[in-house]
Amino acid sequence: MKNLVANQCKALLELASRLDWLAPLAIRLLFGYFWLETGWAKLHNLDGFTQRFIGWGIPFPAFSATLSAATEFGGGVLILLGLFTRLISIPMIINMIVAIAVVAIKPVTSLDEFVEIDEPLYTLVFFWLLMAGPGRISLDTLIAKWLGIGATKKTA
Repeated sequence: MKNLVANQCKALLELASRLDWLAPLAIRLLFGYFWLETGWAKLHNLDGFTQRFIGWGIPFPAFSATLSAATEFGGGVLILLGLFTRLISIPMIINMIVAIAVVAIKPVTSLDEFVEIDEPLYTLVFFWLLMAGPGRISLDTLIAKWLGIGATKKTA
């Protein structure tokens, strides 16, 4: 019985290992589409978005709102495609840090409230993309293979 359970666990772990490309792809597709869609909506209502920036006291509100919306839209497209994923994660993280510092943190009075706002989670996903990359099913990986600069596996 013990060997049967061990063999089934081993088979499940091997299957998970063979499908390790699936989680980064799923995250990228959903997360990328989310940012593409929110950026697109903001770009198509820049006057309203700029008014929100004015209300929040953000300097150069028209420029800042346009830059933020374009970063979200362009970042969403690139993350969705898995193209320049690590690079685009940096301005997306900066966008989220500004959102936390200027808007989201104001009503927060405790750690419990902080972990309930969305922006820290978004920042963490961008940080994960920056550190881990887009995964095997991405344009970044395809281009790296074409250029012959694919990552090498470390051996113990």
